[in-house]
Amino acid sequence: MSEMHTLSVLVENKPGVLTRVAALFARRSFNIRSLAVGETEVPEISRITVVVDAETHPLEQVTKQLNKLVNVIKVVDLSAVPSVRRQLVLFKVHADEKRRTGVLQIVDLFRAHVVDVTPDSVVIEAVGDNEKVNALLAALEPYGIREIVQSGSLAIGRGPRSITDQLKEKDRG
Repeated sequence: MSEMHTLSVLVENKPGVLTRVAALFARRSFNIRSLAVGETEVPEISRITVVVDAETHPLEQVTKQLNKLVNVIKVVDLSAVPSVRRQLVLFKVHADEKRRTGVLQIVDLFRAHVVDVTPDSVVIEAVGDNEKVNALLAALEPYGIREIVQSGSLAIGRGPRSITDQLKEKDRG
């Protein structure tokens, strides 16, 4: 049985690393549902957050193979530990004079933000977990969604320790 897994992959911040990581998933026929990449608090290290729909056992094999890649520093399955997950979504919604008040009420209800307004539409920015984003989408659909753009999911472990703290401890030990 497959389920969604969120992996946090710390890598050296070098050209071509993302391509090698994504290729590993492609070779194993995993569909990447979400992918987000950015520098960490250590500029030489980037974090790849990847969400895949996978069975636990084959995912363990991929995790082991990821750890063997030269530029991969650490892989953590955040699905297995308490973590915070968020994504950014921009919705362009039909909102002429007749519909605008209803759209703005939904925006307020979901604590989203209007970031652009034209006579016939608004662009709404929302940040949240999948459930919040999907609920907002369902609430806005009757007004006519013209376009959706979303970032990949971001995730971070809860608590005072960080993955990079674990690396520093490993280097000292």
